[in-house]
Amino acid sequence: MTRVIPSHYSRGQVILLALVFAGIFFTVSAALVGHVTSYSKAGRTTVAAAQALSIAEGALDAAVYQLNQDPSYAGEANTALGGGVYTITLATVDTDTKRITITASVPNSANPVATKTIKANVGIDSSVVSFHYGIQSGNGGFFMENSSTVIGNVFSSGSVIGTSQNYIYGDVVSSGSNGLVYGIHATSSVYAHTIGNASESTIIDKDAYYYSTKTNTTVHGTSHPNSADQATSSLPISDEQIAEWEGIATAGGTATSSCVGGNYSISSGSVSLGPIKIPCNLIISNSAIVTIGGHVWVTGDITVQNSSKVKMASSLGANNVAIIADKPSNRLTSSIITVANTATFQNSGTPGSFVFLISQNRSAETGGSVAAFSLSNSASALVAYAAHGLIPLANTVSLKEVTAYKIHLQNSANVTYDTGLPSSVFESGPGGSWSFIPGTYAIIR
Repeated sequence: MTRVIPSHYSRGQVILLALVFAGIFFTVSAALVGHVTSYSKAGRTTVAAAQALSIAEGALDAAVYQLNQDPSYAGEANTALGGGVYTITLATVDTDTKRITITASVPNSANPVATKTIKANVGIDSSVVSFHYGIQSGNGGFFMENSSTVIGNVFSSGSVIGTSQNYIYGDVVSSGSNGLVYGIHATSSVYAHTIGNASESTIIDKDAYYYSTKTNTTVHGTSHPNSADQATSSLPISDEQIAEWEGIATAGGTATSSCVGGNYSISSGSVSLGPIKIPCNLIISNSAIVTIGGHVWVTGDITVQNSSKVKMASSLGANNVAIIADKPSNRLTSSIITVANTATFQNSGTPGSFVFLISQNRSAETGGSVAAFSLSNSASALVAYAAHGLIPLANTVSLKEVTAYKIHLQNSANVTYDTGLPSSVFESGPGGSWSFIPGTYAIIR
């Protein structure tokens, strides 16, 4: 016999089942909403963390930029960038190294969604200036007289002219289509558009490379006619590099109070200079001992005379320093360097360190006759440089390297190229800026 269930019981079961399923649905939905909410929050945190890291790394670049603009830069706090803020702190590791710490927060440091902290060390790259020749002259050329000699290679953008077969113990290059060499005795090879002159004999112990003419010349090696002219070459230190060194000197302070009657005079005792700007003439005389610890910019003339001594600070090590004579308002009759009597120059005690005397006098380049240097004596650590001027060398002067627009050797002057010069290192310059030290970058949190 079939049992019949009343219809009101069927409806009750349906409602019960519906309530059960509704409960399950709402429970699952709540769980899903919670999960989605949690996932969304985690996603926002992940995005914010990536954003904070990007801000921190951008701030690290900004910190290095600020250091290169201002050596006294000490950091900053809560600077806005890209939807967040950053704080920069600096710690000194040593004289050439700083530790930079960056903390970046998104959207702010008070209530951050995410925060990242990174660290890196930065150091001063050394600027390397290359000198590959005992003598390098510009378009003004290189001239030798009497018994003057060069021990090292010679490169000139102008002529190389000697008298009575002056010895050059190395290669000789006179570049460009106007290149001309004669009157010298080269112990190695000679490269020029034209070699020789009817009035002055020339001797070349090795090979001769020339394009058009070889006249009154003895070649012990092989002659190579129709050779291509040698490419011209700029002088090793640019005006931009010198200007940057002047800026570094200025950042070290200006010795205004030491200028009396237009001169900063040091005539006795021991004095330390550099980096510093001297807004007048500098005169070092008598028995004074001056220790150079950084670049020196003199806006006038420089005179080192009598038995005075200029030496590099031992702390410089293999780094070199520049002593610059440059009066921007008068580069025709000022900006002159004079070294006289028994004045001497000494390096830091480390091989390969040199005092660079630099004159920005431009008389020779403009057709004038004013010499950028007057050198009657010097010691082994001295390099003379005048990219726009004339350097005449006479008597018993002996230098490690000479570079100038025009160079004139007379009497028994001698230039003996120092093998330490090809990679002369300066602790500043275009390559001497703050930059990251590889292997020091780290994400702290």
